[in-house]
Amino acid sequence: MRHQKKGRKLGVDPSHRKAMLRNLASNLIEHKRIKTTDARAKELRTFIEPLITKAKRGDLNSIRQISKKLPRKEIVNQLIHDVAPSFLERNGGYTRIIKLGFRDNDRASVSIIEFVDFKKTDEVKEVAKPE
Repeated sequence: MRHQKKGRKLGVDPSHRKAMLRNLASNLIEHKRIKTTDARAKELRTFIEPLITKAKRGDLNSIRQISKKLPRKEIVNQLIHDVAPSFLERNGGYTRIIKLGFRDNDRASVSIIEFVDFKKTDEVKEVAKPE
């Protein structure tokens, strides 16, 4: 039984899962919208939303906690200075998941995860292709 076992395994070992979530979060912050599988998008949502909440605070401790999760300084700066100020009035729910259907080659359910204030005119950055 899976009582009190939160999170998805995503078919990889824990170190790969941690690295994959960090990379997905970095790509989402950089491109504002990415295309990936449903399970990865749902797990990314639980990873990135607390980071945005911490970035809204903007104090030194929050920045250090974000830096532990996101390794690249330029992504941390972009999160704190570009993404977080647009969500100051919002108390959560910073991302949106739009289901696209199924991928042709392996029939995996695919979706787009984007920030709520994302403008629809930009292109979609596709990440997490099957290995």
